[in-house]
Amino acid sequence: MAKSNKIFTNTLRLLALAATVVAIVFMVTSHDSAQVLNLTFTAKYSNTPAFKYLVIGEAIAGGYTVISIILSFKGLFWRLIVILDMVTTVLLTSSISAALAIAQVGKKGNTHAGWLPICGQVPDFCDYVTIALIAGFAAAIIYFVLLLCSLYVVLSPIFVATP
Repeated sequence: MAKSNKIFTNTLRLLALAATVVAIVFMVTSHDSAQVLNLTFTAKYSNTPAFKYLVIGEAIAGGYTVISIILSFKGLFWRLIVILDMVTTVLLTSSISAALAIAQVGKKGNTHAGWLPICGQVPDFCDYVTIALIAGFAAAIIYFVLLLCSLYVVLSPIFVATP
């Protein structure tokens, strides 16, 4: 693998790591309370399994990113890294999709199910969740680009024309 390609992929990995850390921090610190009819309810990420899944998925991706940066200096691990990049991309995509679905219900509600939107009552919670979702989406996009770069590095020798 060329040195410039290693620098590019490691820079992307560092950006992905930053995005996962931002997503985790904002999701874990998202909480707000509201009073409705003399009842206080608290909205926090741990009340929703999809938000917990997002935090776990981002944490796994962040941990893998650190390991992959260390292993990227070893030439033998590139095929394994391609497979794990694909798994990480799928994990991030599925966790962000689940969290986005729940966030949409929180923001808009669901009139067919009788679920009311909550973002009017707990705006700080929704703002933090929105930032976490944006960061998580950025991490998923960066990992998709990393996957494409990794596939190119592994598959390019196969498609080289021999005279």
